[in-house]
Amino acid sequence: MRAANPVGASAGALTATFVRIKLSLLRNGLRQSSGRTAVFVVSIVFALLFAAGQLLGLVLLRGHAQAATLAVLLTGVTALGWAVMPLFFPSGDETLDPSRLVMLPLRAGPLVRALLVASLVGIGPLFTLCLVVGAGVSVAHGGFALAVAVPAVPLVLLVCLALARAVAAANIRLLTSRKGRDLALLSGLVVAIGIQVVNFGAQRLGQAGGLSRLEPAADLVRWVPPASAVGAVDSASRGAYGTAVAQLLLTVVALAGLLYWWQRSLTRLMTAPDGSTVAAAGADADRKRSGAGAGWARLLPEGRTGAVVQRALRYAWRDPKAKSGWVTALALGLIVPVFNAVQGTGSVYWACFAAAMLGSLMYNQFGQDTSAFWIVAMTISSKRDAYLELRARALALLLVTLPYATLVVFVTVAVLGDWGALPEGLGLSYGLLGAMLGVGAWASAYLPYSIPQDSAYKNAAPGQGGLAWGSMMGGMLLAVVLCAPLIGAVVWTHVASVSPWALLPLGAAWGALLVFTGLHLAATRTSRRLPEILAAVSKA
Repeated sequence: MRAANPVGASAGALTATFVRIKLSLLRNGLRQSSGRTAVFVVSIVFALLFAAGQLLGLVLLRGHAQAATLAVLLTGVTALGWAVMPLFFPSGDETLDPSRLVMLPLRAGPLVRALLVASLVGIGPLFTLCLVVGAGVSVAHGGFALAVAVPAVPLVLLVCLALARAVAAANIRLLTSRKGRDLALLSGLVVAIGIQVVNFGAQRLGQAGGLSRLEPAADLVRWVPPASAVGAVDSASRGAYGTAVAQLLLTVVALAGLLYWWQRSLTRLMTAPDGSTVAAAGADADRKRSGAGAGWARLLPEGRTGAVVQRALRYAWRDPKAKSGWVTALALGLIVPVFNAVQGTGSVYWACFAAAMLGSLMYNQFGQDTSAFWIVAMTISSKRDAYLELRARALALLLVTLPYATLVVFVTVAVLGDWGALPEGLGLSYGLLGAMLGVGAWASAYLPYSIPQDSAYKNAAPGQGGLAWGSMMGGMLLAVVLCAPLIGAVVWTHVASVSPWALLPLGAAWGALLVFTGLHLAATRTSRRLPEILAAVSKA
């Protein structure tokens, strides 16, 4: 008996230590800046309000014919979110990376238990617990169903946490590599598509008999852990006791399987050598040798313009922050107008959203260089040099944004079936794109700020958040104001019944004029305040 006590004590001490580590990471992260603390507090308030509303809504559904359908599907969707969270947000929780514990003399079994308990600390587990409690209450009727719900609720929560941890441990080599960081960039695309799909689905479900359409999917998901635990509560309420026990046991088996998978991944991680960097280095070297002197680079003009365009396009492809902005802008620019057109609530004017999103990439051009901007500053000795630098950066954006904005207008018009609106859609898009590029160049010179490179989700250094938001939001409003004459021309063509085809060259010319003006104003400012710009973009 004395031999067993130290083991139990050490296991309990290890778990308590990891819980304190999780709390310390959270506390120290909040101490970094008051802005981060404010964002965390606001996120907690909103998460708790949403969780409380969701819990109340599920409780109010108790007795509804489709309560079980909604409860089972919500549980399944929540589990899916926990499964993909480590893939798209690998830096959202520092404790998701078990490779930091490799050098510690810990066995995988106790480590799994300690990490699982520590995983209960956070907003996500609390939100999931509220949802599962509401789902259990909404479908539990009778004493046996309540008895099943008591273990079912914590089982669902543990399966979700174990699923996230097992996926992270199995893919940690990928997630900590450059390819893994690039994978996180798809989170913006996933969120954008998800929001539109949810919006589209909510409109369809709001129609008569909407929830009944989900019954076939719910019948399948109720046998998929951890939603099978909620399905067990519903089966017990309907008197299917054997089915309830089978579904509950299925969740228990799934939890045991996830813990075993997680433990095997940790064991392999702590004992196997890591040769991924060698292979990656060889692959990168091969790519560099094969990509030298690429054909597209030879199409660019010689001199400063060609060099800057090539550098900007390479940064857009290789730099994680730049790639994140491009992916989000391209995805949202197409998804929002097309989804609105499909739903029957769109118009050709929604296609201008693509021009606005793509034009926003011109903002804070020097901040994207961070402290390396000194290299660019050394090559600028006059207003002419600054103008050529900014013009080349705008040209790099136009090579992608102009054809893409045109494509979005054509696709939107095709979905709407209103080809007569094509010229005004193109004219407005070109004008707004030019306004965004011109204002973005001006904002880059007058309102530069630093972009941290050690965080995938911070877009401004501490103390510069207000500057970043003011630059972006104020710039967008100014771009819309600058397009007022073009908007007036559109209104005039409708009132006077004039052919709208004149709007196409008018919009292109107005956009080109705004770009030209913005570049010259920004060049004057840039050439005179290079040290101040360098100081502003080097704070991260």
